[in-house]
Amino acid sequence: MTEKKQNKIIGPIILVTAAMIWGLSFVAQKSGMAYVEGFTFTTIRLILASLTLLPVIIFNRKKNPETLSVEEKKIKDKRKFKGIICVGLCLFVGLNLQQFAFNYIEAGKVGFLTALYMLLVPIFGLFLKKKPPFTVWIGVALGMCGLYLICMGGKGGDFKLGTGEMLTLLCAVAFTLHILVIDHFSDVDSIELSCGQFVVAAVLSLILMLIFEKPDIGGLKSAAITIIYAGVFSSAIAFTFQIIGQKKTDPTLASMLLCLESVFSVLFSFLLPPHEKLDVPEYIGCGIMFIAILIAQIPPKKRA
Repeated sequence: MTEKKQNKIIGPIILVTAAMIWGLSFVAQKSGMAYVEGFTFTTIRLILASLTLLPVIIFNRKKNPETLSVEEKKIKDKRKFKGIICVGLCLFVGLNLQQFAFNYIEAGKVGFLTALYMLLVPIFGLFLKKKPPFTVWIGVALGMCGLYLICMGGKGGDFKLGTGEMLTLLCAVAFTLHILVIDHFSDVDSIELSCGQFVVAAVLSLILMLIFEKPDIGGLKSAAITIIYAGVFSSAIAFTFQIIGQKKTDPTLASMLLCLESVFSVLFSFLLPPHEKLDVPEYIGCGIMFIAILIAQIPPKKRA
């Protein structure tokens, strides 16, 4: 089997694995909130993620030492520092908004509403003078229908954009900016940018944790497994899988496979304790939103 054929198989498998890890993370994050508060969970999670990636960075630097002049290194480091701060700020906002949303709504619902960033990225691209294809607008229209059904639920059929939904929608906006900022700093080493963003977000979360929360050792012990999963697997490992998988897979297919995280979030929240169930309209809304996200990823036909 040629390397190209291997990549066609290995790439999608790695990306689906990343999506599964992220889907299960929604359940882990919600479970952890029963024992620790939001900023505490995010802080410990990001510290673990940073420590997990640090050995990888050291190994890469030893394996591929830089041969730059002092001036070139200075320019590169300045660019890297700026990227880490900007990306870290977006991650800090997105993760904490998402974490607190678990206090109000089901894990599966958080997963699907967070996935709205797949629709928002091309829309926000308008401000960067990037005209989205027509398929994106179809996806947006369907996505709004799905959002309505998810927020309507089955309790009397009233549209309710509650605290949890609002926090998650703002989280989706933060992750949209996160993706656009990462794209802007695409010249910076991916692993170092990832580790750096974890450090920045962890420091900011730590400050708010010390101001607003009182971490309890007993609570941290009870939430240890969920925090370790979110930090090591969901943050460090899944992000690395995403990088590797995207390099081996067509960008459009990669985006669609990563969208599966929203499907896995609903599946795992149903299968695992406390076995959360959505109302029928909410499940229909999730299905419509998933279709909307897939349609938005379809590339337009190139003109002859």
